[in-house]
Amino acid sequence: MAASLQLKVRPFTPQFLYSKLKPKRSPRLSTIRCSSSSPAKRYTITLLPGDGIGPEVISVAKSALELAGSFEGIGFGFKEMPVGGAALDLTGVPLPEETLSVCKQSDAVLLAAIGGYKWDKNEKHLKPETGLLQLREGLKVFANLRPASVLPQLVDSSTLKKEVAEGVDLMVVRELTGGIYFGKPRGFGTNENGEEIGFNTEVYATYEIDRIARIAFETARKRRGKLCSVDKANVLEASMLWRKRIEAIATEYPDIELSHMYVDNAAMQLVRNPKQFDTIVTNNIFGDILSDEASMITGSIGMLASASLGESGPGLFEPIHGSAPDIAGQDKANPLATVLSTAMLLKYGLGEVKAAQRIETAVLDTLDKGFRTGDIFSDGNKLVGCKQMGEEVLKSLDCKVPAAL
Repeated sequence: MAASLQLKVRPFTPQFLYSKLKPKRSPRLSTIRCSSSSPAKRYTITLLPGDGIGPEVISVAKSALELAGSFEGIGFGFKEMPVGGAALDLTGVPLPEETLSVCKQSDAVLLAAIGGYKWDKNEKHLKPETGLLQLREGLKVFANLRPASVLPQLVDSSTLKKEVAEGVDLMVVRELTGGIYFGKPRGFGTNENGEEIGFNTEVYATYEIDRIARIAFETARKRRGKLCSVDKANVLEASMLWRKRIEAIATEYPDIELSHMYVDNAAMQLVRNPKQFDTIVTNNIFGDILSDEASMITGSIGMLASASLGESGPGLFEPIHGSAPDIAGQDKANPLATVLSTAMLLKYGLGEVKAAQRIETAVLDTLDKGFRTGDIFSDGNKLVGCKQMGEEVLKSLDCKVPAAL
């Protein structure tokens, strides 16, 4: 089991996200040759544009993925399917059976965004977000990896002081398919006083904790060798078992420095001194909250990608931002998180590291040139929309542009 997890999960370590900050150097120039021959490898990718800004950003990401792959002899076949609110409008359910079937048969799944005000009052089983939970469950992905690194170009976009935000480089490993979001019993009822109650169950089995622990230790091993497990073991029995199993698995990784932190303290420490963290592992609900908090240290959730992986089958790759219905269709969305999700797709899902690096480098190059969407704009830069930002990324990917090595 451990060996298969090792093979499947490779930490997301693009050079520009995890390298030490150094004075800017002129890049070495090398010639990139384009080939017009047929691709040596071909993959099937399921595209799930979803709702809100989803169709806009996934269009940019698809173009970047195709171009980066072409330079490495990689071809793609794309199948676009409905999910979330879009699927509700078309089929009456948030995850049609056909969508899940196509996803399972693909090599990787790229999801853009789910949700919107239009469906907020729907019953739970008819909410767009239910489709996402069903998709994760259907693909049997249980590990969600979310990098949060402050890029030198965007350090001033962080709401934290520069000296606090500069150099932050952490990874949140979140258990994705267990815990209170899926635990039973759950529902509504009446208490002894006749009052209506709502209840959920936080429950974890040993195997669920062990498999996410191994992924977290492997991730920490290939980063800086530090793992912080976040729980609430002073109050919750589920967290007591969590800590017990994390410590048991730690004996398999004597080279990793393990620490524990209660979730309330972790939330404070992420704001107070985020540089103390390398890799964080935590349960579903805590990871949901802490990864969003960590993302804001970077300046914008419009820059952050994520990967959801299982022991076999296609991975699910998506930006962490929402559907932003208030700006949908206005060419204001930041597509870079979705573009970077394709880099994670290439690296984690397909093992195509060189193509992934091309995309990462192109994003960095685009930021170096000063192009910014509204969410990351600051004085002295060039304000652009979603389409132009995509065009600039493609220019940086294009074979006529020298590559920074």
